[in-house]
Formats: sequence, C-alpha cells, structure tokens
Amino acid sequence: MPKSLALILAFAATLAAADKMVGGPFTVNVTTRSATVVWIVQSDQLILHPPGGVEGRYSPSFRVEKTTLASLQAGTRYEYELPGYPGVKGSFRTAAAADAPSYRFMVYGDTRTRHDVHRHVVEAILKDGVPDFAIQSGDLVENGEDNSLWPIYFDIEKDLLRQLAFFPVLGNHERNTHDFSDFFQALKPYYSFNWGNAHIIVLNSDIANSGSNQWARDTFWAEQTKWLEDELRASQNVEYRIVVAHHPPFSAVSNRQGSNPEMRALIPMFEKYHVSIAFFGHDHNYQRNLQHGIQYVISGGGGAPLYDVDKPDSATSQKAISVENFVKVSVEGKVMKVQAKGLDGKILDEFEVRH
Repeated sequence: MPKSLALILAFAATLAAADKMVGGPFTVNVTTRSATVVWIVQSDQLILHPPGGVEGRYSPSFRVEKTTLASLQAGTRYEYELPGYPGVKGSFRTAAAADAPSYRFMVYGDTRTRHDVHRHVVEAILKDGVPDFAIQSGDLVENGEDNSLWPIYFDIEKDLLRQLAFFPVLGNHERNTHDFSDFFQALKPYYSFNWGNAHIIVLNSDIANSGSNQWARDTFWAEQTKWLEDELRASQNVEYRIVVAHHPPFSAVSNRQGSNPEMRALIPMFEKYHVSIAFFGHDHNYQRNLQHGIQYVISGGGGAPLYDVDKPDSATSQKAISVENFVKVSVEGKVMKVQAKGLDGKILDEFEVRH
C-alpha cells in the first residue's frame, strides 16, 4: 500500500473514532413502502467560558446521518444494524396497508424536563409493550436551540426509538429550530401520513415561532389551515381521521384557558369533516374532552412539571388528572380502543371510538 494512502486511511480512522453516536438510530417518515433511518453523531464540541470565572458550558457539534430505504413491504418488521458502530441495532415496522385488520400506536409528550421522570415514562412504555409507531405530542426538550439537551433526550429515548416508527410534533419549546427539522427529516413543520385505515394529520400549532412578524405568522396559519381542510376533505373515504397538535383547544388548567384561540377556531372544521379523535400535549397532565362526538385527548405527562387540573369544563370534560402518563391505542378494524396509563401500568382512563 502506498504510504500516502496509508496516511489518509489512518487519518480517516482517527476521525471516525473521534465521532460518537449521541442520537438514534431511529426511523421516521415511514410509509407502506419506504422509511428513513437517522442517527446523530457528535463530531466535536465547544466549551463556552462565561465571564466572571463561571464554569465552562459544553455545546456539542452534530452531524446527521441518514439513509432512505425503498421497495419495502407494507406491515412488515425490518431489522437493521450499523456496521460502523458495533452492537448498534434497530428495527421498525412499515405502515400497515389500508386493509390491515389491526395495528397499535401510542401518544406521549412534554418530555422536556425532569429527566429522571422522563426516563421512568420510557421504562413504563417499554414494559407495556412497544407499539408499531409513536406520536410525540411536542416539547421534546426544554430549549431546542440548546445543543447540550439533545444528547440527554436521545439517551433516555434510545431503547424505545430503536424499535418503532417515530412521528414527532413541533412544540413551542423546540423554538422551530433547524435541529428539529434536520434530526427528524421534517421537510415541513406540518405533515400527514397513512397507517392502516387511518389518515393522521400532524399540525404545527406553535404560531408564535412560525414567523418573525405578525404578517408572516398570519400567513403561515392561513396556509396551514387551508392545507388542513384539503387533507380532511380528501380523506373522507378513510375510516379514521386523526388530528395531532401540541396546543389543545380545551384545557382544564385555569390559566391556560382561552390561550389557544386559533386551535379552538378549528373545531367547526373538525366537526364538518368528521374527525374521529384528536391528540395534544402542552398541558402537563392527562385530559379528555368530548364535544359533538369528537374525543380531544391531552397527553403531556412525559416529564415536564405537572400542572393542576383546577377548572375542567363541565360541559365537555370526561377526565382530568394531574399525573405522568402515556396513551395506548389499539385499532381492530372499525373499533379503536384507547387507554391512558400511569407509570405504574394502571389504567387512568379508557374509551372506544367506533367508525
């Protein structure tokens, strides 16, 4: 081997050894025929030295690696490994075909703080059984612009994310950062996907961070609202229409009531196009409201400090509990069974949605 080539290879090996995986692998943008596997590498880090002799703060530098897999089969579990990282393996199931008899998914969110509690939530989910896919209802980390927080999040989540398809919602604490869109390969801050007999629409309700001025924010919301109506109108032949967003239109937390008027204004559209169920986060507890046949579920008990449920709406509230939680959904044909569970595995609430 020429000496110059040997030096190049040795240098490349040194660089590879310096990199460490701090996120993933996990699978996003899953359809019946394709999926993207992502892993995040820390290639270096900076130490910030504030004035006054304060202890330095570490800020890592990330590189996102990804590969898109095509020509897959619907409703099939695939396993994979990363040869460059010995022992690192993962798996995922492709989206169920429209005529699939059954599938399972889960909803949880607001994992941004109290990392020990966040870890207990993940452990409880794993103990309950890994579903086909997960929806995270937003606020994954306390500040999406702080690079030091993402490795903590991914370390807690890794055993779960390596086993399912992951569909995240943009929360206000993500600050609409480039990292969120890069990590999760989110080409737009709102999107939709099909799984079995369900069409699932994921909204970006974080209007405050959607534009630099009021005109930009209003334009963004108008465009997304039009897109939402187009999605709902086009999916009328699907058995379940599911809407997901971070900010809820209902709240049992008194100081949150009336704080999301744009989401509240969407309710007539949900009713017009027969939305089956809607999931949200933002309030750090579990809540369920029922209005005109539509269930509105809040699962924001993933680790952030809990909020009291001090003012439930007597006309719509079905359940309101200040507790850490996750929501498990099992679809069997025309029957959707929903269970909210606490970290001890006990059922907090359960109900059915029938087509």
